[in-house]
Amino acid sequence: MTSTEWCVFPFSVGVSAARFFLVFNAKTAELISHHQVEINQSFPKEGWVEEDPREIMQSVYECLERTCEKLCQLNVDVANIKAVGVTNQRETTLVWDKETGEPLYNAIVWLDLRTQSTVESLINKAPGQNKNHLKHKTGLPISTYFSAVKLRWLLDNVDEVRQAVRSGRAMFGTVDSWIIWCLTGGKDGGVHCTDVSNASRTMLFNIHSLDWDPELCRYFDVPMEILPEVRSSSEIYGWMVTFIHQCLGDQSAALVGQMCFQEGQAKNTYGTGCFLLRNTGTKPLVSDHGLLTTVAYKLGKDEPACYALEGSVAIAGAVVRWLKDNLGIVQSSSDIEKLAAAAGTSSGCYFVPAFSGLYAPYWEPSARGIICGLTQFTNRNHLAFAALEAVCFQTREVLDAMNQDSGVPLTQLQVDGGMTSNRLLMQLQADILCIPVVLPTMSETTALGVAMAAGAAEGVGVWSLSPGHLPHVTSEKYKPQINSEESEFRFARWKKAVQRSMNWETTEPCCNSNGNTCLIYENGKNLVAVGSSSSH
Repeated sequence: MTSTEWCVFPFSVGVSAARFFLVFNAKTAELISHHQVEINQSFPKEGWVEEDPREIMQSVYECLERTCEKLCQLNVDVANIKAVGVTNQRETTLVWDKETGEPLYNAIVWLDLRTQSTVESLINKAPGQNKNHLKHKTGLPISTYFSAVKLRWLLDNVDEVRQAVRSGRAMFGTVDSWIIWCLTGGKDGGVHCTDVSNASRTMLFNIHSLDWDPELCRYFDVPMEILPEVRSSSEIYGWMVTFIHQCLGDQSAALVGQMCFQEGQAKNTYGTGCFLLRNTGTKPLVSDHGLLTTVAYKLGKDEPACYALEGSVAIAGAVVRWLKDNLGIVQSSSDIEKLAAAAGTSSGCYFVPAFSGLYAPYWEPSARGIICGLTQFTNRNHLAFAALEAVCFQTREVLDAMNQDSGVPLTQLQVDGGMTSNRLLMQLQADILCIPVVLPTMSETTALGVAMAAGAAEGVGVWSLSPGHLPHVTSEKYKPQINSEESEFRFARWKKAVQRSMNWETTEPCCNSNGNTCLIYENGKNLVAVGSSSSH
């Protein structure tokens, strides 16, 4: 590699429990080298999902070191590194001590459900018990998904967090803020910042003024002094030896990596969940059909923010892990394609994986996963096929809502993410959407997007984002192979299954005759009280 072929190195924190460091050639978008480290997620209680912030940073350093070693083996001069970008799980929430540099609690992951009672309380006090009460400012419904309610839980339940806030030592951030602060010096002058795409997922950020909103902070009773500075998605944040830092939330990075810079272009990322974003230009479009309005990116201090409609699906790739880890019907994630292909049909079986409730377009936390349409003929192959169909049906629901909101139907869907290696899934998606699905041959579009943003930053300037200078990325196109009538029939059956999953569980505290607290679970029309004693 010549000295003029500068590389941009993005650190990618994906939606799965893995960390990546990937190296791209800034002229060709070629992936030069990469390293990946798996990290552990813990599940202290049912519905709780956590990660260790120290382990997150250990994985960052390991990825950096191993990738640099691989570059040396390829005779690539590490001195050619021009910039580092960070992409991350947007809503995952951390609080740490700025004096000691230590996290004050584990990171609460975006899928975590511990805040359901907090959310119900917030909705109950909203005018008309409207979960969209804050949507005019945030673009978001009140949901367990977003950072503000996770931060509220930490403030209410963790003494170390409360004490650090009182003494002025606490810092809040999503994963990008934690990584950037640590890499730029930590307690010795680390930069405490985030970008607009991550800030817009907290419910504390006004997507119109592009700043933290005092009224929203009062609503959640969050002190503004613990919040990071909000920057654009493409500018120099700070320095780590010779590295420069920019960041984008993972789904915004994928939108950039798919080069969806024009209004109306859309992409869907298949990871732990599914995230379909459609570029709506420089004006936010408020959804009337259950979608989120989010800041897609702001590619420079003086550039306008671009917005997107987003449909977030909680469970996509996670359903494959569930089949592997919980049921044991597959030995590895790749086995599901073989099983599903052997069946070729779900044989009338429908799977609604509402393990964390339902996100877009329903925003129904009381839903729970169901499998219906079972007969004596149903076997694990049919269940595998139904699981893949479930991913596609959820995307179809989001796309339908997006078409209704925009008024202009999408004519093809650009896709990326780990699950796109499953060719059967991609063909099923095209069949169920009744439009072509376009898959780039270079699948790491999230990392590519943050590399592009980093390389395009003022003061770096090794990557041009102007239309005539974007790199050409080859792709594969999956076209629908079934008629629309069959697709509509299968989708209608899926919608019927979704209704069966609704209102499955509510958590309403009550007291029994002994004065002990109990929870009322609503199953269909039957109420079952489950007691909990104060003794241990």
